[in-house]
Amino acid sequence: MPDPMAHPTISVPEAGRLLGLSRPSAYEAAKRGDIPTLRVGRRLLVPTAPLLDMLGLTSRSVRA
Repeated sequence: MPDPMAHPTISVPEAGRLLGLSRPSAYEAAKRGDIPTLRVGRRLLVPTAPLLDMLGLTSRSVRA
């Protein structure tokens, strides 16, 4: 899993691979809002901290 401090964002296909999704399925999930994204210019990026929170892989999400 990516470290949010070292890699604050990853690509949609990378996030999809972590979730076991194909590239088209990852983009479709991002479009639906199932994968958190942010747009920087023309790039669509996935912030790693919210992705890890969503998966329950951070201490912050365990406390919530």
